[in-house]
Amino acid sequence: PAQGRLTSPYDLDTRWAAKGDDLFWNGYKVHISEACDAAPSTQPGRAGGDLPHIVTNIMTTDAAVPDAVVVNQVHEVLDGRGLAPGEHFVDSGYASADNVLAARAAEIDLVTPLLGDTSVQGRAGAGYDRAAFVIDFDARTATCPQGKVSATWNPVVQERKAKIVASFARIDCIPCPARALCTTSKARRRQLTVPQREVHELQTTARAVQQTQHWRARYATRAGIEGTIDQAVDLGIRRARYRGIDKTRLQHVFIACALNLIRLNAYWNHHPLDRTRTSHLGKLALTLAT
Repeated sequence: PAQGRLTSPYDLDTRWAAKGDDLFWNGYKVHISEACDAAPSTQPGRAGGDLPHIVTNIMTTDAAVPDAVVVNQVHEVLDGRGLAPGEHFVDSGYASADNVLAARAAEIDLVTPLLGDTSVQGRAGAGYDRAAFVIDFDARTATCPQGKVSATWNPVVQERKAKIVASFARIDCIPCPARALCTTSKARRRQLTVPQREVHELQTTARAVQQTQHWRARYATRAGIEGTIDQAVDLGIRRARYRGIDKTRLQHVFIACALNLIRLNAYWNHHPLDRTRTSHLGKLALTLAT
């Protein structure tokens, strides 16, 4: 497994990781949390009523650790400091229904776009995906868009998670005029994999809500952390200066402290937050336009 595979003779704690098709690195990951509370507008002398966005937690792992794994650990650390958030806005890489449910149990609203249906139909955006079926957990049945009811309902364990496989009868699927929209299985019948009831209901609700304009406007708050990451990169957070995860973690903590000092200094000196940024190419375009 990647987690246990040595990748460098110079630093035994580093691991290989990849994002997408063109980003590879051997090293670590750093996860940054910051406060994004707004000050009451009645506070005099403050820049636009903004409170400083203080970094509240830094977590360093080797690069092979998936992002979603660290969410509950971050919540535990923040709670231990008395800094557990009421709302936590995170990137989609941290998203999972299990994380949302665990956060909810800790009275934290984890705001993140859940991934869509990963079935063939869901990925293609055509045909009958899981959302097209009516799932009745009490009756232990699934009903397809053509009105046919599943023949079997089998609890299983897949990828270490409890799920349900609902299978439809061939006598219903083979003559079905919409079979091409539903399945290309050689068995010529549809099998539908469904998570446990709590997870299924959460996914169904969340996937519908996150398509609304209100949810998107609310989630836009998360974009603020991108500026923090960019500022941390300028301070060298993506280049490990030392060997070993313990020293690298200490480096990340020092950079977080530097960020906080910079932001507190700006806040105490009434320097407003920079709301816009124009790239060098953008500035050139504006110059040519004038």
